Formats: sequence, C-alpha cells, structure tokens
Amino acid sequence: MEPAARPRRSVLYLPASNARAVDKARALPCDVVILDLEDSVAPDMKAEARAGAAAAVREGGFGGRELVVRTNGLDTPWGAEDLAMAAAARPDAVLVPKVSAALDLAQARAALGSGLPLWAMIETCSAILRLAELGAASIVEGVEAWVMGSNDLAKEMRCPLTAEREALLTPLTLSLIAARAHRLAILDGVFNEIADGDGLARQCAQAAALGFDGKTLIHPSQVDAANRAFTPQAEAVAWARVVVEAFEQPENRDRGVLKVEGRMVERLHFAEARRLIEVADAIAARGPA
Repeated sequence: MEPAARPRRSVLYLPASNARAVDKARALPCDVVILDLEDSVAPDMKAEARAGAAAAVREGGFGGRELVVRTNGLDTPWGAEDLAMAAAARPDAVLVPKVSAALDLAQARAALGSGLPLWAMIETCSAILRLAELGAASIVEGVEAWVMGSNDLAKEMRCPLTAEREALLTPLTLSLIAARAHRLAILDGVFNEIADGDGLARQCAQAAALGFDGKTLIHPSQVDAANRAFTPQAEAVAWARVVVEAFEQPENRDRGVLKVEGRMVERLHFAEARRLIEVADAIAARGPA
C-alpha cells in the first residue's frame, strides 16, 4: 500500500520538557510536531519530558498536525518507559531512534503492541548497509515513515555536514530508494544553522529535488522555508489535474499510454498525478496554519 498522501513538508522537533514551546506549536504552520524525549532532553529531564509528552498527547489541540513522540532507544535507561508511555498515550506515531537492524523494529513493536504506527530513524552506517532488510521489516512491523538522522550519520561517517551535504548524498539517495521500494514515506534530516536562511533554503530545495516528502526541523523559524520547498507547484498541480482527467475518460480507463496536450503520458504518471493532487488539496484544506 502506498504511504498516505498527506502533507509532511515541515516536521518540527520540540523538547517535550518545554511545555511553553509545545503549547506554541499548536498554532504553528508545521505539518508534524515531534515531541522529543531523546537528543534535546538532558538525562536529568527525561522523566519530566516523558510526563510532558503524555500530557500534550492527552490534551490534544494540534488540529490537523500529526503528533509524534520520539523515544529514547531501547538500549538506554529510558527507552522502555518511553515506549510504555507512548503505548498508553497513543500519539499519531512513535519515532524510534538508532534503528540499525530488523530486530530493533521488532522490539519496538513488541513494546508498543499493535495498531500504533511506527516511524524509524535511519542514522547509522549499519542501517545504510541494511536498508533492504529494514524496508522489509518496516512492512511487517507497521512502519509508516523513515526519518533521516543526518547529524548522527555524518558523525559516524566522520564527514563534514555542509549545506550541500556532498558526503551524504549517497546514503540519502540509497535510503530514499529503499523507502520508495517498500512504499514508505521518508523525511530529510535537520539543518543545524538556524541563522542561515539561504543555506536552509538550498538544503530544502535539494531534499525536494531528491524526492523526500518533507524535512525535519529544529526551530519554528525554519517552518516556512520547508513548507515553500515541499508544497507542490501550482503548474505541476494543474498539469496533474489534466493527466487525471484524461485517464478518467471512459474511453481511456484501460489504456496504459495516452497523448495529452502533445505529451506522452503513461499510467504511472496517472498514479503520481493523483497523489500530487491529494497532497495539494490537503494543504489547501488546512489553510495557513
């Protein structure tokens, strides 16, 4: 089954220990809020962050935004309690960090029980070497999306993390190919330089051109740039509507190839056109916030 055709252009991490930031997120124009229990939370704040995440999920008020909880890993002192809290609180999804093998996903699923969607962080060299295995396991364990952890991956690779990310293009592209092969959504990693708007715009454009569904963010000021980069262009949406209309004509419903306004269009373009329209319509329905 194809991943849900829903906007995930801007995916904002917030420390779940910061109640004020979480409350403000209810009015931000981001598509997804990730309540973070991992990297942005100090060890002595883990319990407070866990309680804050549970309260935020329980209180709701995030509108059409997906609400995701990122746990600590199961190999940490906090991971098991994080997953138990998430299983009880029932956010829209649970993001598991440092996924490097199928067993990691199986353990997370066992802790969460059935029905609660999983997201997986792809952020280790071991994960890159096991992308096919992780893709197959993702289908079995109910994973909806992969999230690139570019900071951790660059650290493990010992490569510089520039705006253009020359050293990361291979693992980014391989991860995207694997995600698409297994019909998963996939989100790009974060951009660290909050004050560098030009660098952020370049990296968002790069990620969109590669084919990512959206970008993870570390600050509310980055939301607008991600939304701009990953919002379907009006011309592309207009053309998609033309393609869909052509294939939906009674005489064309069984045809694999059409000539539309002088261009050859295959049925695979029909499927992508419908997905693009669904995303664009969902964005329009949400409005500015």
